[in-house]
Amino acid sequence: MNWTLEVVIVPVSDVDRAKKFYADQLGFTVDHDTVINDEARIVQLTPPGSGCSIVIGKGVVPEMPPGSLKGLQLVVPDLKRAHEELVGRGVEVSEIQVVGQNPRPVPDPLDNVGFVFFADPDGNTWGVQQISSRA
Repeated sequence: MNWTLEVVIVPVSDVDRAKKFYADQLGFTVDHDTVINDEARIVQLTPPGSGCSIVIGKGVVPEMPPGSLKGLQLVVPDLKRAHEELVGRGVEVSEIQVVGQNPRPVPDPLDNVGFVFFADPDGNTWGVQQISSRA
């Protein structure tokens, strides 16, 4: 039986500001933006190519302090290109960092160990790792 992770709740203080950041700056697809009433709203966004989405909202999502989610991770096949894209979209992103060593030879020296890091407007933090192929 497969068990797939489909949704992660990301706590934010301003749904519109967060939606703009994730959709316009990160390029996530807005799957839906459902306003239930003045106190309840759910916005689901999905990174390009991902099987897992994020949900931001108010009133109907679990209460968590905005910015309290740390260490979410995206994976890309080309970290240099991803870094350029984030910078071009106005995201404050770290320089490419190598974290650790590969345990075996890989096609690209950034595979598995290359990362960049950024935060959303509330301080939820993200890492982007390069994995160009899986064993």
